[in-house]
Amino acid sequence: MRLKLVPPRRGMVWVRDGLRVFLRKPLAFCVLFLVYLLVGPMLMLAVAPLASLGFMIATRQALEGRFPFPGVFLEPLQASRAQRWAQIRLGITYAIAVGLVFWLSDSVGGAAFDALRQAVSDGRTAPQELQPLLSDPSLQYAWLLLAGGVALIAIPFWHAPALVHWDGQSAVKSLFFSTVACWRNKGALTVFALGWGAVTMLLLMLAMTVFAVLGMPQLVFAAVTPLSLMLSAAFYASIYFSFVDSFEPQASTTPQETP
Repeated sequence: MRLKLVPPRRGMVWVRDGLRVFLRKPLAFCVLFLVYLLVGPMLMLAVAPLASLGFMIATRQALEGRFPFPGVFLEPLQASRAQRWAQIRLGITYAIAVGLVFWLSDSVGGAAFDALRQAVSDGRTAPQELQPLLSDPSLQYAWLLLAGGVALIAIPFWHAPALVHWDGQSAVKSLFFSTVACWRNKGALTVFALGWGAVTMLLLMLAMTVFAVLGMPQLVFAAVTPLSLMLSAAFYASIYFSFVDSFEPQASTTPQETP
């Protein structure tokens, strides 16, 4: 596949298209995300690259007018032996890399994390009680290390599973070309991330306003869980569009959208 360069504003198109395809099959994408969550926190790291590819396949099926089923997560493993092992290598490498970031973060701010968790567990959630804990430099460094580390790891893995599945690349080659593609289109990916952040904040503010008008602000917290589920599913549905825009379109990866 040949790399393509897209303008930064394209990132918002990916957000829009992700929301649009999610709204076509909201139940299907929510079920897929729940299936992903059911694998457990430890296994979730190892299957994360495969799960992102599964959502790409689901998005393509939705664009074709089909209903995506959880089998999309297994479809990549039904490819050739070389592709199957490449996907497994990606999963193991991703789990090790993220696990290392979590370990480093815990080594920097483990005590601060424990103190914060204990305070919340004890019900000490008043601002004046949490402020000293949240202001702990070790906690801030740990959060920065965690967020920055996971973000950096995401770059080589962003397109890698799709490149293995649809272009037959090796694990190492897919990681390289994913990194190059993300760098070349860093403006669009930045807008993409900011766009999803804006959508999330907008929906949360809308929910707060609606429940406040209804005189039931306490129900906002009850709405957060299903709202988070839907936003997460829609986000994963949008990843496919960043892939097909970053590489030369091919018939196998760019289906015709059905009305």
